[in-house]
Amino acid sequence: MTYSVVARDPETGRFAVAVQSHFLGVGPVVPWLEAGVGAIATQASVNISLGPIGLEMLRAGQAAAEVVASLTGGDERSAIRQLGVVDAEGRAAAHTGAECIPACGHHVGDGYTVQGNLLERETCWPAMAEAYEAALARGEPFVERLLLALEAAEREGGDVRGRQSAAIMIVEGEVRPTTWRAHLWGGRLMDLRIEDHPDPVPELRRIVTLQLAYDLSDDGGEAARSGTPSPERYAQARRLAPDAYELVFWRGVELATGGDVEAGRRELQIAFAADKRWRTTLQHLADAGREGVTPELAASLLG
Repeated sequence: MTYSVVARDPETGRFAVAVQSHFLGVGPVVPWLEAGVGAIATQASVNISLGPIGLEMLRAGQAAAEVVASLTGGDERSAIRQLGVVDAEGRAAAHTGAECIPACGHHVGDGYTVQGNLLERETCWPAMAEAYEAALARGEPFVERLLLALEAAEREGGDVRGRQSAAIMIVEGEVRPTTWRAHLWGGRLMDLRIEDHPDPVPELRRIVTLQLAYDLSDDGGEAARSGTPSPERYAQARRLAPDAYELVFWRGVELATGGDVEAGRRELQIAFAADKRWRTTLQHLADAGREGVTPELAASLLG
């Protein structure tokens, strides 16, 4: 009772699943991904085990179509299941069981698959495919293509029951080392979920945008590694998320402790005006002797 897009980015090799459903907390149920291995969406009358079992098959080198055939062939209730799979080579395959509730169906494209069931109209998944391919042709970022696919389904009515939860997960294109830390983090680049919301797809876009702003501000992030200067990254982040005052606060601290006290004060005043608790936060940093904030510096910035 869900629609989703499963895809591999041809430029970076990254994998993603984005999904929406009138179901509480769809994020822990439908998307199954592993860096450098592939991505799976298991939905309709969900058999959650198809996710991890399918990843095991992909890890062993099976193609997407082989994985779908094996999973459905070994499931006595495959007629009520729906699957989308993309493998490490970007091959895609899908299954919509004959007894899935209409409107239901899927479309398999080059490096992606879209699928849905219990939807308002049969135009939902074709609209998702069209939106995804058009965004790819325009050179849109991977995450934007996924969001546009979800929004296209919504314009066609989406889940016939309404809307409740949504999720998006993106993992790296390269296999991670087999260590406990890699197992825990799994090469995840984005893992965002809207568990219960009257309009989850716009809310998902909002927090994705916020995540992108935080990523820009990260000195260890992709933009920093590519050589984008810190002031430029911060300006981009502010344009993306003008109300993200935590970014403003920490930028102010960074500037002040780096020697540009006046510039730091200007940024901090923005945060202080938004919420007086940022003043208290600065004082707590000084009290703890953290992040280079001395009592003298804090007094100067708070004065």
